[in-house]
Amino acid sequence: MITLGVRDLARAVRFYEAGLGFPRMESPPEVAFFTLNGSWLGLYGRAALAADAGVPDDGSGFEGVTLAHNVGSEREVDAVVARAVAAGATLVKPPQKVFWGGYSGYFKDPDGHLWEVAHNPLFWVGPQDPQG
Repeated sequence: MITLGVRDLARAVRFYEAGLGFPRMESPPEVAFFTLNGSWLGLYGRAALAADAGVPDDGSGFEGVTLAHNVGSEREVDAVVARAVAAGATLVKPPQKVFWGGYSGYFKDPDGHLWEVAHNPLFWVGPQDPQG
């Protein structure tokens, strides 16, 4: 489970529930839980990850952590990033083809948490397609 510290719980809930469409679970009023499709931990060099996002490595725009949301196509990357920006996120790096063979973009949520939205045609990390 990933837990984010937020400055305004109601604003953050609106962003993730209404803005991004994450399904909210029943929870006490002082916390909000959302179900996601599994989770992975990726380790990547700090300077390289900051460079990939296009932010400085000195801590002023990058805390050494990004959250990644992997989707099934480049079109989905574009749609998720657009939806996040429409919901109040700040666009950090527009979606584009990237050096590792995929397609990704970055945004910061209203609390400044850095998210990468990516399509990796070489390594799918989502749930298995029940049709295929």
